[in-house]
This record gives sequence, C-alpha cells and structure tokens, in this order.
Amino acid sequence: MHPMLNVAVKAARAAGKIINRAELDLDQVKVGVKGPNDFVTETDQAAETAIIEVLKQAYPDHAILAEESGASGKSDYEWIIDPIDGTANFIHGYPHYAISIALRVAGNIQQAVVYNPATNDLFTASKGEGAFLNNRRIRVSKRSKPNEFLVGFAFPSGKSEGDQSVKRKMLALTESTAGIRKSGSAVLDLAYVACGRLDGYICFGLKPWDLATGVLLVSEAGGLITDPQGNATYMDTGNAVAGNPKALQYLLSFK
Repeated sequence: MHPMLNVAVKAARAAGKIINRAELDLDQVKVGVKGPNDFVTETDQAAETAIIEVLKQAYPDHAILAEESGASGKSDYEWIIDPIDGTANFIHGYPHYAISIALRVAGNIQQAVVYNPATNDLFTASKGEGAFLNNRRIRVSKRSKPNEFLVGFAFPSGKSEGDQSVKRKMLALTESTAGIRKSGSAVLDLAYVACGRLDGYICFGLKPWDLATGVLLVSEAGGLITDPQGNATYMDTGNAVAGNPKALQYLLSFK
C-alpha cells in the first residue's frame, strides 16, 4: 500500500472509532442544521478533527479541504475530507454512511479512502494501482443492457429535487432500468459503482468532498466518470455521471 494511502486509512479508522462510539447512543448526539435536509453533528466535527490530526502529524505542510472546517494551507498536496458522508443516515441509525479521504496532487486525485465504520467496508485506490474493497481487487460491473442497470441518483439538498428536468430524468430511468437508488451517501454510491453493486450513478450539485474519492475509485476499477455533457467539469460543477462504459453511454443519452 502506498505510504500516503496507508496514512489516510489510519486517519479513517481513527475517525471510525469516534463514529462507532457515538452510534451506540445516538440520542445523546447533538445535531445541527446547515440547510434543508443538510445536517451536522458533533460527531462529524470530532471525526474531522481526528482525521486532520493524523494527516497533519504525517504531512504538516499539506493543505486541507474539509467539509466542516473548510480550506487551510497552500500546497500542491491537498487532502479532501468528508468525515461523515450520509449524516442524515447516521443520526437515524441507518448504517449507510462513510468517511471519505482523498489526496489531490497538483489538481489530480492520487489516493482515495472510503470507509463505512458501521459495516467495516474499506474501499481504497491509488492512481495507476487499481481499486480495492477490503484488500480485494474490484471492478465495475459487466452489465450491458439498460433493463439490467441499477442506478444511483443524488440531488443537492433542497435545491434540484424540485427541478422538473431532474424529475423527468429520474422517472425515465425508473421505467427503463432495473431501478433507481437514492441512498443518501454519494461517496458510497460511487464506491458501489466501482465494485459493481451499482452499474451507474447520476448526481447534481455535489461538493468536491462528495466526489473526490469516487473519481479515483471508479476510474481505477475500469469505469468512467464525466459531467452530464460528457466532459470533465464534474469537480467544478458537482454534476456527474459515472458507470461501467455501457451504463455511462446509456445514462448520457438522457438529457
């Protein structure tokens, strides 16, 4: 395992211990609201602090971009962190949420860790070295027929869910594929594309910390990721389409 990836795994597991302790007594977790259907807890903040401490101990000069504490430092090496992607799931005791840590070097994602502490599933990837789930190599699915595709779908909280074009796209996909899943965790959805649990994924208005790990996991697992127009602006716009090559081609046909 690449040394920087190893440090990221260490940071994710440190955060996972904090989250698992909190999960034992969710009634005691203090919950705040950042926006419509957008929650933050003291556990998010404690987990993020733990991640940053581990990363900074190993790499004090690296920059940080974290969901709760924002950006700090300037460097070609930037860690992109989401301490709990799927906070709404977490506070309901629904075990579908994950810690996401990516390393971007000179604008390119080089290392990725997605860790679900509730299930102990650990997804990892290093640029050019493949993608893994619990140390076993993973690949995107080989399904090629639209009626076989299981597709993940995500809207930004309280915004595009009311967009009629998005609703039409979701309805069309519901009718033409094996089904649509809106799980509440973008990083896990993309990890699931990487390991073949989902065949494709469409999202709108997400943040860099929602996409960074998935970009590398999907590409290292043999999948593709673009924006809805087939271009590479997804990290800037937060609008992305991912999947195995056949699924991506099909999803891009929905305008």
